[in-house]
Amino acid sequence: MNFEITKQFVENVKEAVEKSDETLALDLIHDLHPVEIAELYDELNIDEAKFLFLLLDGERAADVLAELDENDRERFLKVLPADVIAKVFIENMDTDDAADVIGDLPEERQEEVLSHVENLDHAGDIVDLLDYEENTAGGLMQKEYIAVKLDWDIKTCIDEIRNQSEDIDELYYVYVVNSENIFVGVLSLKKLILSKPEKKILDIYNSEAISVRTNTPSEEIVNLMDKYDLVSLPVIDPIGRLVGQITIDDVVDVLRQQAEKDYQMASGISTDVEITDNVWRLTKARLPWLLFGVVGGILASQVIGVFEDDLTRLAATAFFLPLIAATGGNVGIQSSAIVVQSIASDSLGIQGFWRKIFKEFGVAAINALVLSAIILSYNFIFSDSLVITISVSISLFVVVVFASIFGSIIPLVLHRMKIDPALATGPFITIINDLVGMGIYLVFTRFFYHILM
Repeated sequence: MNFEITKQFVENVKEAVEKSDETLALDLIHDLHPVEIAELYDELNIDEAKFLFLLLDGERAADVLAELDENDRERFLKVLPADVIAKVFIENMDTDDAADVIGDLPEERQEEVLSHVENLDHAGDIVDLLDYEENTAGGLMQKEYIAVKLDWDIKTCIDEIRNQSEDIDELYYVYVVNSENIFVGVLSLKKLILSKPEKKILDIYNSEAISVRTNTPSEEIVNLMDKYDLVSLPVIDPIGRLVGQITIDDVVDVLRQQAEKDYQMASGISTDVEITDNVWRLTKARLPWLLFGVVGGILASQVIGVFEDDLTRLAATAFFLPLIAATGGNVGIQSSAIVVQSIASDSLGIQGFWRKIFKEFGVAAINALVLSAIILSYNFIFSDSLVITISVSISLFVVVVFASIFGSIIPLVLHRMKIDPALATGPFITIINDLVGMGIYLVFTRFFYHILM
Protein backbone atom coordinates (compact mmCIF):
# COMPACT_ATOMS: atom_id res chain seq x y z
CA MET A 1 0.00 0.00 0.00
CA ASN A 2 1.31 3.44 -0.92
CA PHE A 3 2.07 5.60 2.15
CA GLU A 4 1.78 9.37 1.91
CA ILE A 5 4.43 11.42 3.70
CA THR A 6 2.37 14.13 5.40
CA LYS A 7 3.53 17.24 7.22
CA GLN A 8 2.24 15.84 10.51
CA PHE A 9 4.11 12.56 10.00
CA VAL A 10 7.35 14.45 9.32
CA GLU A 11 6.83 16.51 12.48
CA ASN A 12 6.31 13.32 14.50
CA VAL A 13 9.54 11.85 13.14
CA LYS A 14 11.46 15.07 13.84
CA GLU A 15 10.13 15.12 17.39
CA ALA A 16 11.21 11.51 17.98
CA VAL A 17 14.69 12.27 16.63
CA GLU A 18 14.99 15.44 18.71
CA LYS A 19 14.19 13.41 21.85
CA SER A 20 16.60 10.66 20.69
CA ASP A 21 13.71 8.22 21.12
CA GLU A 22 14.99 5.30 19.05
CA THR A 23 12.00 3.07 19.81
CA LEU A 24 9.44 5.66 18.68
CA ALA A 25 11.47 6.62 15.60
CA LEU A 26 11.79 2.98 14.49
CA ASP A 27 8.12 2.38 15.17
CA LEU A 28 7.16 5.33 12.94
CA ILE A 29 9.17 4.09 9.94
CA HIS A 30 8.79 0.36 10.57
CA ASP A 31 6.21 -0.25 7.82
CA LEU A 32 7.66 2.17 5.27
CA HIS A 33 9.14 0.94 1.99
CA PRO A 34 12.78 1.96 1.36
CA VAL A 35 11.56 4.35 -1.36
CA GLU A 36 9.21 6.03 1.14
CA ILE A 37 12.00 6.34 3.72
CA ALA A 38 14.16 7.97 1.02
CA GLU A 39 11.31 10.44 0.36
CA LEU A 40 11.10 11.14 4.10
CA TYR A 41 14.81 12.00 4.19
CA ASP A 42 14.15 14.85 1.76
CA GLU A 43 12.20 16.54 4.57
CA LEU A 44 14.91 16.06 7.23
CA ASN A 45 18.19 17.83 7.87
CA ILE A 46 21.44 15.89 7.66
CA ASP A 47 21.67 15.16 11.40
CA GLU A 48 18.10 13.88 11.57
CA ALA A 49 18.65 11.67 8.52
CA LYS A 50 21.88 10.30 10.00
CA PHE A 51 20.11 9.44 13.27
CA LEU A 52 17.44 7.44 11.42
CA PHE A 53 19.90 5.76 9.08
CA LEU A 54 21.97 4.35 11.91
CA LEU A 55 18.85 2.80 13.45
CA LEU A 56 18.14 0.65 10.39
CA ASP A 57 19.54 -2.84 9.97
CA GLY A 58 22.26 -3.21 7.34
CA GLU A 59 20.17 -4.61 4.47
CA ARG A 60 17.35 -2.08 4.89
CA ALA A 61 19.77 0.81 5.29
CA ALA A 62 21.48 -0.25 2.06
CA ASP A 63 18.14 -0.38 0.22
CA VAL A 64 17.27 3.14 1.40
CA LEU A 65 20.69 4.49 0.41
CA ALA A 66 20.26 3.04 -3.09
CA GLU A 67 16.94 4.90 -3.44
CA LEU A 68 18.29 8.30 -2.42
CA ASP A 69 18.88 11.00 -5.00
CA GLU A 70 22.57 11.22 -5.95
CA ASN A 71 23.01 14.69 -4.45
CA ASP A 72 21.28 13.71 -1.18
CA ARG A 73 23.33 10.51 -1.02
CA GLU A 74 26.57 12.39 -1.56
CA ARG A 75 25.65 14.92 1.11
CA PHE A 76 24.76 12.15 3.53
CA LEU A 77 27.86 10.01 2.97
CA LYS A 78 30.12 13.00 3.70
CA VAL A 79 29.14 12.91 7.39
CA LEU A 80 29.62 9.15 7.89
CA PRO A 81 32.92 7.42 8.75
CA ALA A 82 34.38 5.17 6.05
CA ASP A 83 34.02 2.00 8.16
CA VAL A 84 30.30 2.68 8.74
CA ILE A 85 29.72 3.20 5.00
CA ALA A 86 31.52 -0.08 4.28
CA LYS A 87 29.93 -2.28 6.93
CA VAL A 88 26.40 -0.85 7.06
CA PHE A 89 25.88 -0.13 3.39
CA ILE A 90 28.42 -1.51 0.90
CA GLU A 91 28.56 -5.03 2.32
CA ASN A 92 24.76 -5.29 2.14
CA MET A 93 24.32 -3.95 -1.39
CA ASP A 94 24.39 -5.65 -4.78
CA THR A 95 27.65 -4.96 -6.55
CA ASP A 96 26.08 -2.63 -9.15
CA ASP A 97 24.43 -0.44 -6.48
CA ALA A 98 27.58 -0.53 -4.34
CA ALA A 99 29.69 0.56 -7.34
CA ASP A 100 27.29 3.48 -7.96
CA VAL A 101 27.68 4.61 -4.35
CA ILE A 102 31.47 4.18 -4.30
CA GLY A 103 31.78 5.87 -7.70
CA ASP A 104 30.20 9.07 -6.36
CA LEU A 105 32.92 9.41 -3.70
CA PRO A 106 36.29 11.16 -4.17
CA GLU A 107 39.09 8.75 -5.14
CA GLU A 108 40.84 8.81 -1.75
CA ARG A 109 37.51 8.24 -0.01
CA GLN A 110 36.80 5.29 -2.33
CA GLU A 111 39.99 3.53 -1.31
CA GLU A 112 39.31 4.20 2.36
CA VAL A 113 35.78 2.75 2.21
CA LEU A 114 36.85 -0.31 0.19
CA SER A 115 39.62 -1.06 2.66
CA HIS A 116 36.94 -1.64 5.34
CA VAL A 117 34.92 -4.12 3.25
CA GLU A 118 35.62 -7.50 4.88
CA ASN A 119 34.38 -9.62 1.97
CA LEU A 120 37.31 -9.35 -0.42
CA ASP A 121 35.42 -11.00 -3.29
CA HIS A 122 32.64 -8.42 -2.94
CA ALA A 123 35.20 -5.58 -2.81
CA GLY A 124 37.01 -6.99 -5.84
CA ASP A 125 33.79 -7.16 -7.84
CA ILE A 126 33.06 -3.53 -6.99
CA VAL A 127 36.56 -2.46 -8.08
CA ASP A 128 36.06 -4.32 -11.37
CA LEU A 129 32.77 -2.48 -12.01
CA LEU A 130 34.35 0.90 -11.29
CA ASP A 131 36.66 0.40 -14.27
CA TYR A 132 33.76 0.47 -16.73
CA GLU A 133 32.22 3.63 -18.15
CA GLU A 134 28.95 4.59 -16.49
CA ASN A 135 26.70 4.43 -19.57
CA THR A 136 27.80 1.02 -20.78
CA ALA A 137 26.77 -2.56 -20.03
CA GLY A 138 29.81 -2.89 -17.76
CA GLY A 139 28.74 0.16 -15.79
CA LEU A 140 25.17 -1.10 -15.43
CA MET A 141 25.75 -4.78 -14.69
CA GLN A 142 25.92 -6.56 -11.38
CA LYS A 143 28.27 -9.40 -10.57
CA GLU A 144 25.59 -11.45 -8.79
CA TYR A 145 24.19 -14.06 -11.18
CA ILE A 146 23.62 -17.81 -11.39
CA ALA A 147 25.66 -19.81 -13.87
CA VAL A 148 25.69 -23.56 -14.44
CA LYS A 149 28.00 -25.75 -16.51
CA LEU A 150 26.91 -27.17 -19.85
CA ASP A 151 27.86 -30.76 -18.91
CA TRP A 152 26.07 -30.88 -15.53
CA ASP A 153 23.01 -33.01 -14.91
CA ILE A 154 19.76 -31.55 -13.50
CA LYS A 155 20.42 -32.69 -9.91
CA THR A 156 23.86 -31.09 -9.81
CA CYS A 157 22.43 -27.96 -11.39
CA ILE A 158 19.66 -27.56 -8.80
CA ASP A 159 22.11 -28.09 -5.92
CA GLU A 160 24.43 -25.45 -7.37
CA ILE A 161 21.56 -23.00 -7.87
CA ARG A 162 20.69 -23.34 -4.17
CA ASN A 163 24.29 -22.51 -3.25
CA GLN A 164 24.58 -19.53 -5.62
CA SER A 165 21.16 -18.07 -4.71
CA GLU A 166 22.32 -16.81 -1.32
CA ASP A 167 23.53 -13.53 -2.85
CA ILE A 168 20.69 -13.17 -5.37
CA ASP A 169 17.61 -11.09 -4.53
CA GLU A 170 15.62 -11.99 -7.66
CA LEU A 171 16.16 -15.04 -9.86
CA TYR A 172 15.32 -14.18 -13.47
CA TYR A 173 17.44 -16.55 -15.58
CA VAL A 174 19.99 -19.29 -15.09
CA TYR A 175 22.93 -18.76 -17.44
CA VAL A 176 24.81 -21.63 -19.05
CA VAL A 177 28.59 -21.58 -19.57
CA ASN A 178 31.13 -24.12 -20.79
CA SER A 179 34.19 -25.33 -18.90
CA GLU A 180 36.06 -22.10 -19.76
CA ASN A 181 33.21 -19.87 -18.51
CA ILE A 182 32.24 -18.90 -22.09
CA PHE A 183 28.56 -17.94 -22.22
CA VAL A 184 26.60 -20.41 -24.38
CA GLY A 185 22.92 -19.82 -23.49
CA VAL A 186 20.20 -19.68 -20.86
CA LEU A 187 18.24 -22.30 -19.00
CA SER A 188 14.46 -22.14 -18.56
CA LEU A 189 13.41 -22.65 -14.94
CA LYS A 190 10.30 -24.44 -16.16
CA LYS A 191 12.37 -26.96 -18.14
CA LEU A 192 14.72 -27.34 -15.21
CA ILE A 193 11.91 -28.22 -12.81
CA LEU A 194 10.10 -30.56 -15.19
CA SER A 195 13.19 -32.47 -16.38
CA LYS A 196 14.36 -35.76 -14.87
CA PRO A 197 17.35 -35.51 -12.43
CA GLU A 198 19.68 -37.53 -14.67
CA LYS A 199 19.11 -35.37 -17.73
CA LYS A 200 21.94 -33.06 -18.91
CA ILE A 201 21.81 -29.27 -19.18
CA LEU A 202 23.13 -29.75 -22.71
CA ASP A 203 19.79 -31.32 -23.69
CA ILE A 204 17.44 -28.59 -22.42
CA TYR A 205 19.22 -25.21 -22.55
CA ASN A 206 18.49 -22.45 -25.09
CA SER A 207 21.56 -21.63 -27.17
CA GLU A 208 19.89 -18.70 -28.99
CA ALA A 209 19.96 -16.34 -26.02
CA ILE A 210 20.87 -12.66 -26.48
CA SER A 211 23.90 -11.22 -24.72
CA VAL A 212 25.76 -7.89 -24.76
CA ARG A 213 29.42 -6.97 -24.40
CA THR A 214 30.73 -4.85 -21.57
CA ASN A 215 31.18 -1.81 -23.85
CA THR A 216 27.63 -1.90 -25.27
CA PRO A 217 25.99 1.57 -24.81
CA SER A 218 23.11 1.80 -22.34
CA GLU A 219 20.72 3.08 -25.06
CA GLU A 220 21.24 -0.12 -27.05
CA ILE A 221 20.63 -2.22 -23.94
CA VAL A 222 17.35 -0.43 -23.25
CA ASN A 223 16.19 -1.01 -26.83
CA LEU A 224 17.16 -4.71 -26.73
CA MET A 225 15.33 -5.41 -23.48
CA ASP A 226 12.29 -3.51 -24.70
CA LYS A 227 12.25 -5.18 -28.12
CA TYR A 228 12.57 -8.75 -26.81
CA ASP A 229 10.66 -8.26 -23.50
CA LEU A 230 13.65 -9.31 -21.40
CA VAL A 231 13.88 -8.91 -17.63
CA SER A 232 17.58 -9.73 -17.51
CA LEU A 233 20.47 -9.65 -19.95
CA PRO A 234 23.82 -11.49 -19.66
CA VAL A 235 27.00 -9.46 -20.11
CA ILE A 236 30.13 -10.97 -21.66
CA ASP A 237 33.70 -9.77 -22.03
CA PRO A 238 35.52 -9.41 -25.40
CA ILE A 239 36.30 -13.14 -25.55
CA GLY A 240 32.78 -14.26 -24.60
CA ARG A 241 33.19 -15.04 -20.90
CA LEU A 242 30.17 -14.35 -18.69
CA VAL A 243 31.01 -11.47 -16.35
CA GLY A 244 27.66 -10.17 -15.09
CA GLN A 245 24.00 -9.47 -15.76
CA ILE A 246 21.81 -6.41 -16.22
CA THR A 247 18.38 -6.57 -14.58
CA ILE A 248 15.19 -4.76 -15.44
CA ASP A 249 15.38 -2.41 -12.44
CA ASP A 250 18.68 -1.01 -13.76
CA VAL A 251 17.12 -0.45 -17.18
CA VAL A 252 14.16 1.38 -15.63
CA ASP A 253 16.65 3.72 -13.92
CA VAL A 254 18.35 4.36 -17.28
CA LEU A 255 15.00 5.08 -18.93
CA ARG A 256 14.06 7.53 -16.20
CA GLN A 257 17.42 9.30 -16.42
CA GLN A 258 17.20 9.52 -20.22
CA ALA A 259 13.66 10.89 -20.04
CA GLU A 260 14.68 13.51 -17.46
CA LYS A 261 17.73 14.50 -19.51
CA ASP A 262 15.77 14.79 -22.77
CA TYR A 263 12.99 16.78 -21.09
CA GLN A 264 15.48 19.18 -19.53
CA MET A 265 17.36 19.66 -22.81
CA ALA A 266 14.07 20.24 -24.64
CA SER A 267 13.24 22.85 -22.00
CA GLY A 268 16.56 24.63 -22.45
CA ILE A 269 18.40 23.22 -19.42
CA SER A 270 21.93 22.31 -20.45
CA THR A 271 22.96 19.97 -17.59
CA ASP A 272 21.27 17.43 -15.35
CA VAL A 273 19.85 19.22 -12.30
CA GLU A 274 17.38 18.63 -9.48
CA ILE A 275 15.12 21.05 -7.63
CA THR A 276 17.22 20.38 -4.52
CA ASP A 277 20.44 21.66 -6.17
CA ASN A 278 21.92 24.95 -5.03
CA VAL A 279 21.13 28.28 -6.69
CA TRP A 280 24.46 28.50 -8.54
CA ARG A 281 24.13 25.04 -10.15
CA LEU A 282 20.53 25.71 -11.21
CA THR A 283 21.48 29.11 -12.64
CA LYS A 284 24.45 27.70 -14.54
CA ALA A 285 22.25 25.00 -16.10
CA ARG A 286 19.51 27.37 -17.25
CA LEU A 287 21.37 30.56 -18.18
CA PRO A 288 23.05 29.44 -21.48
CA TRP A 289 19.78 28.86 -23.34
CA LEU A 290 18.28 32.01 -21.81
CA LEU A 291 21.23 33.96 -23.22
CA PHE A 292 20.66 32.24 -26.56
CA GLY A 293 17.03 33.34 -26.33
CA VAL A 294 18.05 36.92 -25.67
CA VAL A 295 20.36 36.86 -28.71
CA GLY A 296 17.49 35.38 -30.72
CA GLY A 297 15.21 38.17 -29.52
CA ILE A 298 17.75 40.81 -30.53
CA LEU A 299 18.06 39.24 -34.00
CA ALA A 300 14.27 39.13 -34.29
CA SER A 301 14.10 42.82 -33.48
CA GLN A 302 16.72 43.45 -36.17
CA VAL A 303 14.63 41.50 -38.70
CA ILE A 304 11.58 43.59 -37.82
CA GLY A 305 13.70 46.75 -38.02
CA VAL A 306 14.63 46.00 -41.61
CA PHE A 307 10.91 46.10 -42.49
CA GLU A 308 10.08 49.11 -40.32
CA ASP A 309 8.82 51.16 -43.29
CA ASP A 310 6.48 48.33 -44.34
CA LEU A 311 5.08 48.09 -40.83
CA THR A 312 4.55 51.85 -40.81
CA ARG A 313 2.70 51.79 -44.16
CA LEU A 314 0.63 48.73 -43.21
CA ALA A 315 0.33 48.63 -39.41
CA ALA A 316 -2.03 45.63 -39.48
CA THR A 317 0.96 43.51 -40.55
CA ALA A 318 2.20 43.54 -36.94
CA PHE A 319 -0.99 41.90 -35.68
CA PHE A 320 -0.05 38.57 -37.27
CA LEU A 321 3.62 38.44 -36.27
CA PRO A 322 2.86 36.49 -33.04
CA LEU A 323 0.67 34.05 -35.01
CA ILE A 324 3.42 33.30 -37.54
CA ALA A 325 6.13 32.95 -34.87
CA ALA A 326 4.05 30.78 -32.53
CA THR A 327 2.79 28.46 -35.28
CA GLY A 328 6.26 27.96 -36.74
CA GLY A 329 7.71 27.22 -33.31
CA ASN A 330 4.96 24.75 -32.41
CA VAL A 331 5.23 22.89 -35.72
CA GLY A 332 9.02 22.68 -35.43
CA ILE A 333 8.84 21.29 -31.89
CA GLN A 334 6.24 18.71 -32.93
CA SER A 335 8.36 17.47 -35.84
CA SER A 336 11.61 17.38 -33.89
CA ALA A 337 9.95 15.65 -30.91
CA ILE A 338 8.65 12.82 -33.12
CA VAL A 339 12.06 12.29 -34.73
CA VAL A 340 13.90 12.47 -31.39
CA GLN A 341 11.49 9.94 -29.89
CA SER A 342 12.01 7.61 -32.86
CA ILE A 343 15.79 7.91 -32.54
CA ALA A 344 15.65 7.23 -28.80
CA SER A 345 13.51 4.10 -29.28
CA ASP A 346 15.49 2.99 -32.35
CA SER A 347 12.25 2.87 -34.37
CA LEU A 348 13.25 4.95 -37.38
CA GLY A 349 13.31 1.80 -39.46
CA ILE A 350 15.38 1.24 -42.59
CA GLN A 351 13.96 4.10 -44.63
CA GLY A 352 16.49 6.39 -46.26
CA PHE A 353 17.13 9.93 -45.06
CA TRP A 354 15.37 11.58 -48.00
CA ARG A 355 12.39 9.25 -47.79
CA LYS A 356 11.82 10.41 -44.22
CA ILE A 357 12.04 14.02 -45.33
CA PHE A 358 9.57 13.52 -48.20
CA LYS A 359 7.16 11.84 -45.80
CA GLU A 360 7.42 14.77 -43.41
CA PHE A 361 6.91 17.15 -46.33
CA GLY A 362 3.60 15.43 -47.12
CA VAL A 363 2.39 15.77 -43.54
CA ALA A 364 3.57 19.38 -43.42
CA ALA A 365 1.81 20.28 -46.68
CA ILE A 366 -1.53 18.94 -45.41
CA ASN A 367 -1.20 20.75 -42.07
CA ALA A 368 -0.08 23.94 -43.80
CA LEU A 369 -3.01 23.80 -46.23
CA VAL A 370 -5.56 23.42 -43.44
CA LEU A 371 -4.08 26.19 -41.29
CA SER A 372 -3.70 28.56 -44.24
CA ALA A 373 -7.30 27.93 -45.31
CA ILE A 374 -8.51 28.79 -41.82
CA ILE A 375 -6.55 32.06 -41.64
CA LEU A 376 -7.56 32.91 -45.21
CA SER A 377 -11.24 32.49 -44.34
CA TYR A 378 -10.79 34.57 -41.19
CA ASN A 379 -9.17 37.46 -43.07
CA PHE A 380 -11.76 37.40 -45.86
CA ILE A 381 -14.42 37.92 -43.22
CA PHE A 382 -12.71 40.30 -40.81
CA SER A 383 -9.98 42.07 -42.80
CA ASP A 384 -10.41 44.75 -45.45
CA SER A 385 -6.80 44.46 -46.66
CA LEU A 386 -6.15 42.16 -49.61
CA VAL A 387 -2.40 42.42 -48.99
CA ILE A 388 -2.74 41.12 -45.43
CA THR A 389 -5.19 38.41 -46.45
CA ILE A 390 -2.93 36.95 -49.13
CA SER A 391 0.46 37.47 -47.46
CA VAL A 392 -0.56 35.96 -44.11
CA SER A 393 -2.08 32.86 -45.72
CA ILE A 394 0.84 32.18 -48.08
CA SER A 395 3.42 33.00 -45.39
CA LEU A 396 1.74 30.63 -42.93
CA PHE A 397 1.79 27.83 -45.51
CA VAL A 398 5.50 28.33 -46.24
CA VAL A 399 6.43 28.72 -42.57
CA VAL A 400 4.62 25.52 -41.52
CA VAL A 401 6.30 23.51 -44.29
CA PHE A 402 9.73 24.98 -43.50
CA ALA A 403 9.37 24.49 -39.73
CA SER A 404 8.22 20.91 -40.13
CA ILE A 405 11.09 19.91 -42.43
CA PHE A 406 13.67 21.89 -40.46
CA GLY A 407 12.44 20.30 -37.21
CA SER A 408 12.87 16.85 -38.75
CA ILE A 409 16.24 17.39 -40.41
CA ILE A 410 18.10 18.88 -37.44
CA PRO A 411 17.67 15.86 -35.08
CA LEU A 412 18.66 13.47 -37.88
CA VAL A 413 21.77 15.50 -38.67
CA LEU A 414 22.74 15.74 -34.99
CA HIS A 415 22.21 11.99 -34.61
CA ARG A 416 24.56 11.31 -37.54
CA MET A 417 27.12 13.65 -35.96
CA LYS A 418 26.88 11.66 -32.69
CA ILE A 419 25.34 14.66 -30.88
CA ASP A 420 22.31 14.16 -28.62
CA PRO A 421 19.32 14.95 -30.90
CA ALA A 422 17.29 16.13 -27.89
CA LEU A 423 19.32 19.31 -28.27
CA ALA A 424 17.22 20.05 -31.38
CA THR A 425 13.94 20.45 -29.51
CA GLY A 426 12.79 23.38 -27.41
CA PRO A 427 14.49 26.79 -27.52
CA PHE A 428 16.80 26.06 -30.48
CA ILE A 429 14.01 25.08 -32.88
CA THR A 430 11.66 27.77 -31.54
CA ILE A 431 14.11 30.64 -31.93
CA ILE A 432 15.28 29.63 -35.43
CA ASN A 433 11.70 29.21 -36.61
CA ASP A 434 10.72 32.56 -35.10
CA LEU A 435 13.47 34.33 -37.02
CA VAL A 436 12.84 32.55 -40.32
CA GLY A 437 9.07 32.71 -39.95
CA MET A 438 8.98 36.44 -39.33
CA GLY A 439 11.42 37.03 -42.18
CA ILE A 440 9.27 35.01 -44.61
CA TYR A 441 6.11 36.79 -43.53
CA LEU A 442 7.56 40.29 -43.83
CA VAL A 443 9.16 39.53 -47.23
CA PHE A 444 5.85 38.27 -48.60
CA THR A 445 4.02 41.28 -47.17
CA ARG A 446 6.44 43.69 -48.87
CA PHE A 447 6.20 41.74 -52.13
CA PHE A 448 2.38 41.73 -52.26
CA TYR A 449 2.18 45.33 -51.08
CA HIS A 450 4.19 46.52 -54.08
CA ILE A 451 2.15 44.35 -56.47
CA LEU A 452 -1.35 45.02 -55.17
CA MET A 453 -1.12 48.59 -53.86
